[in-house]
Amino acid sequence: MKKHLWFILLVACALSSVAVASSIIIVLFDGKTFNGWEGNLKIFRIQDGAIVGGSLKEKVVQNEFLCTKQEYSDFVLRLKFKLLGDPKGANAGIQFRTQRIPNHHEVIGYQADIGQNYWGALYDESRRKKVLAGPTPEEVQKLARPNDWNEYVIRAQGRRIRLELNGRQTVDYTEADEGIQQTGRICVQIHGGPPSEAWYKDITIETLPAKSGAKN
Repeated sequence: MKKHLWFILLVACALSSVAVASSIIIVLFDGKTFNGWEGNLKIFRIQDGAIVGGSLKEKVVQNEFLCTKQEYSDFVLRLKFKLLGDPKGANAGIQFRTQRIPNHHEVIGYQADIGQNYWGALYDESRRKKVLAGPTPEEVQKLARPNDWNEYVIRAQGRRIRLELNGRQTVDYTEADEGIQQTGRICVQIHGGPPSEAWYKDITIETLPAKSGAKN
């Protein structure tokens, strides 16, 4: 009987080790350098341990994106952000499963949106060019913290995407189009428009084992 118990414990430990090994947490931004990132460094800078895009002194000419060099498929992405500027015009977002458009400043892929009534929404950048899912304007008013730090948790596994804004789930979306690419880069955006700044920090990604099912 004791031998059987020891065998069961050994198997349980082995399975636990495999589960831990299949999920890895990576710090994407070290707070000091742009190691692992690429983009227009005339627009993006590092200040007080954060990535800052845009300026409060002059208009942001066009959408700009700072992107990881590495691509990711299934993951939980966590980060803190704040958007400074006129709340009526300032806009930004976090891209994921995204690709750069060759010879262009734009990218194509999913975006966890920030700004106006788009806080907490899932937008399809440069592809379908529309909000795929998101909270109501009333929910946005309760959740968003303009000109202050906020937190996004973005979970993408298989074709299911979930967004949490400041601890509240705002999106649970399953991609029906099987032709949509489910891997790509992580990018942070400052949207073209009036003087504004988008700040991003504490950016980590937990890679998950691939899952083909839409619901998990």
